[in-house]
Amino acid sequence: MLYWAIVFLVVALVAALFGFGGIASASAGIAQILFFIFIALFVIALLARLFQRRGPK
Repeated sequence: MLYWAIVFLVVALVAALFGFGGIASASAGIAQILFFIFIALFVIALLARLFQRRGPK
């Protein structure tokens, strides 16, 4: 998911460079949403790993 956020960010930068403001803002918005979803899932995975019960040894 982080890969797609970076891809959309690059598309936004290239579109802004060539003057396509609408495409640039849409791509930047998508990249921002994907990045926050990635961060949320990453934190949830870290917390799940932290609170994971260990089985009997």
